Amino acid sequence: MESADLREELTCSICLSIYTDPVNLSCGHNFCLGCIESVLGTQEGSGVYTCPECRETFNTKPKLQRNITLCNIVRNLHPTQSEKRETGIFCTYCIHSPVPAAKSCLMCEASLCDSHLRVHSKSEEHVLTEPTTSWGNRKCSKHKELIKYYCTEDAACICASCSLVGEHRGHQVELLNEASEKKKKKLRHFLQKLTTKREKTEKRVQSLQEHRRGVQEKAAGVTERLTALIRDIRKQLEDLEKRVLSEITRQQEQVLFTISDLIQQLEKEKDELTRKMSHIEKLYNMTDPLTVLQEQESHRDDFCGAEKGDNEVTQRGDKQVLAEGDLDEGLISVTVYRGLTGIVTDIKKGLYMQVTSDILLDINTANNYVIVSDDLKTASYTDINQQRPDTPERFTCYSQVLSTRSFSSGRHYWDVETSNSGHWCVGVCYPSMVRTGNYSGIVDNSGIGDNSGIGDNDKSWCVDSDCALLHNTICTSLDPPLSCDRVGILLDYEAGRLSFYELCDPIRHLHTVTTTFTEPLHVAFYVNNARVKIMC
Repeated sequence: MESADLREELTCSICLSIYTDPVNLSCGHNFCLGCIESVLGTQEGSGVYTCPECRETFNTKPKLQRNITLCNIVRNLHPTQSEKRETGIFCTYCIHSPVPAAKSCLMCEASLCDSHLRVHSKSEEHVLTEPTTSWGNRKCSKHKELIKYYCTEDAACICASCSLVGEHRGHQVELLNEASEKKKKKLRHFLQKLTTKREKTEKRVQSLQEHRRGVQEKAAGVTERLTALIRDIRKQLEDLEKRVLSEITRQQEQVLFTISDLIQQLEKEKDELTRKMSHIEKLYNMTDPLTVLQEQESHRDDFCGAEKGDNEVTQRGDKQVLAEGDLDEGLISVTVYRGLTGIVTDIKKGLYMQVTSDILLDINTANNYVIVSDDLKTASYTDINQQRPDTPERFTCYSQVLSTRSFSSGRHYWDVETSNSGHWCVGVCYPSMVRTGNYSGIVDNSGIGDNSGIGDNDKSWCVDSDCALLHNTICTSLDPPLSCDRVGILLDYEAGRLSFYELCDPIRHLHTVTTTFTEPLHVAFYVNNARVKIMC
């Protein structure tokens, strides 16, 4: 195994440094003693302990077993000769041949090989570090003494003179090793937090990736389904076209046959008339009176035919041509209409939602300043009080009206046409929404403000003419403003989704409400100097 790979195997996954006092868990993973104790300490409050490496859980705090073999390997780990030569630092005392340095002494400002290191002083003054030639940053720039302490008040590394007579005199100081271990402990704690945060981030990335795959799969499914639907529509239209063209051809052939037959009869009649004309002209040119008179008696039928009008066959043929002499466009239109109706019916079955065509307005809920059309599809504002009887369902404060039917399941779609003037709201509400109350902004003696307006309570949702979503008195602006007078509403009751669309070209999604519906939903309108009409 190469040295880099060996170092990776001997690196703690918590502090990312070579093991210090390596211990292992029952799952087999190794950590520095201080690192794993810190991690387990942060997990005590949860009651469950987890291995930072494999995430195996323990109900009780796991026992830490010292890894003797790994300790020995770490203790005897030395850089290879090639690595030592790469540093370019050699032993100061090997003067006959260059020997790579194993350590440097900051006190002596000398580097030592393994042999000279064994006989070097072990006193605390002689601080050993990795091989280096940078002695300047290891000594105080002011006193030229070895930096041994750390001033906790000024967060500075100082020498002994700085702490005794210098600007750090009287400050609390610590040995470098002690201060370093404290900082490492904080770093380990911070590293653990970052590790946890990274794990959460990884989970979020995985979740988003799964969601992305789900969206891609759903888009592929929808594309395939709609492609098949449109392909089927195209085929049905082609079949309808063939039927209509076949009907036109049939009618054309029938009419042309009648006309051709009459033409043949008329041609025969024309030939007979030509013969009679020739005979009469010949008789007319005769000079003998006896012959003329005798010939008239023998050809009385020719003269009688000339006196009469069209014969019966010609008259009947003319009537037939007048009756059948043109295409029956009504029959063709009915064929097209029935064919298109069947196609539309099939399309509705294949769509995501059910197009709801039987939505009617409930006049028993209409405010007295709302006029409901005879077909119960249009709500308009009026200044004239309609003096309708009081009912528990009627709105008393706002010019509002609800639909007769409600939706408690399924997917439903309808669109409405709005006026360009006045103020209007279109949406849905629960039947339990308050029908009576104050006008907006007024508070009654009980201190309760009005909540009978659509969008002014937690039982209704709507979009208004100002292009804002209203719910529970919260107004959410939907920029840019509306650009056309048609709004589509799509309700998926089980999924708890209510979507609003502006039916311009292209169709614009205004907003989607996601919630859990707890009651049936009625279509709800508000009109103030405005008009709203249900289109489907």
